[in-house]
Amino acid sequence: MRSNDNGVLPIYRKSSYCVDARVEDLISRMTLEEKAGQLFQTQLYQGPNGMLHEGDSTTNSTDNLIGEKHMTHFNLVGDITDARQVAEFVNLVQQRALDTRLGIPWPAQWPETLGLAALRDVDLVKKFAEVAREEYIAVGIRSALHPQVDLATEPRWARLGNTWGENATLTSELLVAYIQGFQGKELGPPSVTTITKHFPGGGPMQGGEDSHFTYGKNQTYPGRNFEYHLQPFKAAIAAGARQMMPYYSRPTGTMYEPVGFSFNKQIGTDLLRRQLGFKGIVVTDWGLITDTVILGQDMPARAWGLENTTELQRVARILDAGCDQFGGEQRPELVVQLVKEGVVAEERLDDSLRRLLREKFILGLFDRPFVDPEAAARIVGNDYFARLGNDTQRRAYTLLADKNGILSMLQSEKARQASIYSRAPTIVDINMDRPAAIPEVVDAAAAVLASYGSGGEAFLDVVFGINEPEGKLPFDLPRSMHAVVESMEDVPYDTKDPVFRFGHGLRYTRHCETAEVRR
Repeated sequence: MRSNDNGVLPIYRKSSYCVDARVEDLISRMTLEEKAGQLFQTQLYQGPNGMLHEGDSTTNSTDNLIGEKHMTHFNLVGDITDARQVAEFVNLVQQRALDTRLGIPWPAQWPETLGLAALRDVDLVKKFAEVAREEYIAVGIRSALHPQVDLATEPRWARLGNTWGENATLTSELLVAYIQGFQGKELGPPSVTTITKHFPGGGPMQGGEDSHFTYGKNQTYPGRNFEYHLQPFKAAIAAGARQMMPYYSRPTGTMYEPVGFSFNKQIGTDLLRRQLGFKGIVVTDWGLITDTVILGQDMPARAWGLENTTELQRVARILDAGCDQFGGEQRPELVVQLVKEGVVAEERLDDSLRRLLREKFILGLFDRPFVDPEAAARIVGNDYFARLGNDTQRRAYTLLADKNGILSMLQSEKARQASIYSRAPTIVDINMDRPAAIPEVVDAAAAVLASYGSGGEAFLDVVFGINEPEGKLPFDLPRSMHAVVESMEDVPYDTKDPVFRFGHGLRYTRHCETAEVRR
């Protein structure tokens, strides 16, 4: 543990003190540059074999991010797949963070996991989150970049695969269980904090485009259904959600200023904090300040509605809107400049720092920053966890059509052989990462199944009756692209004459064999 010049352990290093006292003591010791660094979160790459990244032409080194930019919030990126290696890498990063002047630890983050909406099983969702929490903690991951609770009211939007469907009530019920599974009854050392996104609901994208890109910046509400998309976020706040992420989009046709949600004070402060009472951390989506190039493609900063502003002006707008942390950016020098020029008060930084540092203290990162790589190897992907996942894959299958009970007959070896002798039926498995217009497929195939990220073995087990499909559609399946175009982006169940409705899902028909009874 690091002591001060007098050899006395500072208050923020003493676990016997309350969290608020430790937070205030740490803030009082921080320089302006150290404060600014805490307000940024970016990708952290690992070097070969899980070692610290030394930097290259496109990415900064770990030492630069932590030692010079004073950053300690990272989104873990790379090819590490071995749990022991992940834990060892996290320990290396923690040690580098602890070697800084104040020794502020870091929490890692991971991309989103799959949704379980097709099963509508609240207990299963909570169990899934508890399993993920145990695995995350084992390797040192203490912050989850999910759940995504946008409502799937625009079938063309490319990000529907990580939602819970288009029903606000179902989404709300499942996300509450999800948050409780990750965080527990209250946040503490056994918890993983969650980031609920994308406030105030990213589903109603104009024309089904996406606001990662200039041509998809607008979010539209032709059905005046803004409040419908807010419902899951209200449920998340009531469930104790710790962090929120606004989306890139700018609202059109509403009472709100048509600028990106993270720049929008009416959204981030007036609506989220004042009206809905959210007291946690607000972190922006990635890349709102700096123009960049990704894989050879120019990617302008997603400052929609404020495209002609400077980087400095964008930072000031985001802070004024009520955000605490800049996602996917590493520009703390801009915050330092704003404070020195008197545009932003240092006390404004302290407000965000209190929220950010309090989270780390509550999670126990200052007291126990390291993990046990050997324990991680035993916990992550153990047989029990794998069995739960495999079982869930099979259960989540949704049987859309089964002409003449063909799948039920395949459970009989004799019937299976007879069907091959005549003409093999076509059984279709569709990866339903968003609503598909498939009337021709349904008409032509003997049976149609919808899956949500399941593997080939799971498919065969369901087809041959080893496991039965239990899923129900989390959204309508439209009749045609024309029907989608004619529907309103913000309204659920709005396409004309859908092939299958929300909640559709068949079950296998049981064929009983009768035996002659001799008397």
